[in-house]
Amino acid sequence: MAKELILGLDIGSSGVRAALYDIDANPIKDSLVKIERTLRVSVDGASEIDTDLAVNQVVTAIDQILIKSNEINGIIGHVASCSFWHSLVAVDAGGNHTPVVLGWADTRSRGFTDVLRNQFDENNVHNRTGARFHSSFWPAKLMWLRSEFPDAFSQATELMSFSDLLGLRIFDESATSVSMASGTGIFDARECKWDPELVAYLKLKPAMLPTIAADDQSFKLNKEYAQRWPRLAHAKWLPTIADGVANSIGSGCIDENRAALMVGTSGAMRVVYKGEPPRNIPDGLWCYRVDRERVIVGGALSDGGGIYDWLRRNLRIELSDDAICKEMACRGANAHGLTFMPFLGGERSTGYNENATGAIHGLTMAHDAIDILQSGMESVAYRFADIFDQLKSIFPDIVVVASGGALNASPVWTQMIADVLGRNLGLSTVPEASLHGAVLLALASTGKIVLTDKISQVEQNQISFHPECHSIYETARRRHENFYESYHQTQ
Repeated sequence: MAKELILGLDIGSSGVRAALYDIDANPIKDSLVKIERTLRVSVDGASEIDTDLAVNQVVTAIDQILIKSNEINGIIGHVASCSFWHSLVAVDAGGNHTPVVLGWADTRSRGFTDVLRNQFDENNVHNRTGARFHSSFWPAKLMWLRSEFPDAFSQATELMSFSDLLGLRIFDESATSVSMASGTGIFDARECKWDPELVAYLKLKPAMLPTIAADDQSFKLNKEYAQRWPRLAHAKWLPTIADGVANSIGSGCIDENRAALMVGTSGAMRVVYKGEPPRNIPDGLWCYRVDRERVIVGGALSDGGGIYDWLRRNLRIELSDDAICKEMACRGANAHGLTFMPFLGGERSTGYNENATGAIHGLTMAHDAIDILQSGMESVAYRFADIFDQLKSIFPDIVVVASGGALNASPVWTQMIADVLGRNLGLSTVPEASLHGAVLLALASTGKIVLTDKISQVEQNQISFHPECHSIYETARRRHENFYESYHQTQ
């Protein structure tokens, strides 16, 4: 009897990953396919990707993995996927979509945030939807689209996340998961339904919003794609979950005792647990859904590994990652005395300042490129510390598990974060944590595995914090927070 396999897809804003796994969630050797991409950004705040290109990249990734795994015996019974949160695309009655997908970092709608705050009690909305008023979410984006492109908006019959559009293309269905819907900012995370007050204010007809899929619902390929991918013709495609959810689960964090800290292009710190949203969600945090049984609470940074890449490129630092790590380790914690505001991509958690930009305070002729790079990396750690403090108000005993390509490439950054937090970290050794998490949750939902058993097997390297460095960073963080407060007042 042929063994059963599961295809995993990670549809991120910075790339698409695809790999095969066995029924115990172990990756099949040499099956991974990667397609890198970047969203188009501009000085006015755009962060978008061509819609057809984005769809074709996913289709190409599936093409490639089916070719690459042609010699791997087994029946692909299920497809599990995760996708980037907070995206938006509109579709008209003829099935024609907007030419671009708006990403989470698109801030062109930031002018409507204050309009929403003046119209609603933001604390009440935040406690229902888990989302603050911010350009990351649909309310401001939809108001901007209606204002800037009234003709196109009036023709829209459906609004959806990118993963929903992909489903419409390959399944002929546009149902969305609770997980993806909860990241829109117009979904009641407590009632698991579209928020009627926001829907009414935004003048949305119910038919414009995707149907919320059942947690155990599955989809089948339409005729066109079943013919293109005969090996997947009978596979069950499970509802797409958010990549942040998948990353946390793949890193081994599924209860109130563990927080997943991720540094990829952006950054996030999240706690997944079974139960209901906190009675009062802290102001600087968000709260979304994993599914109808679990929630995810945390904070997100627009600048994570992206700030490292940007500084290294623009400062023309030619040293290798290893050489940079060694140089920073020799210089020591906060050796530069600089104060860096890491908001090149704007601010989300914890202040949600739509007008935030990057800044460096304290530069002198004595500083060099490594000083600036190090101060930028340490400032990201300070922002994580702010998220961590708010998470501890709900989960006082959490331990932190770190993951992400940026940390794997820079061990010194992992050490900085541990030293700033004053906590030992577990560094997940799982490759492609988001892919792994999507597969784990899918297998658990179909009864193939017990999730808690598999999570207990996730391996970690232990990073111990240095008390003397933590003391230095406590002083530096106070300087950072003081500048942050005065900086916000000028924005």
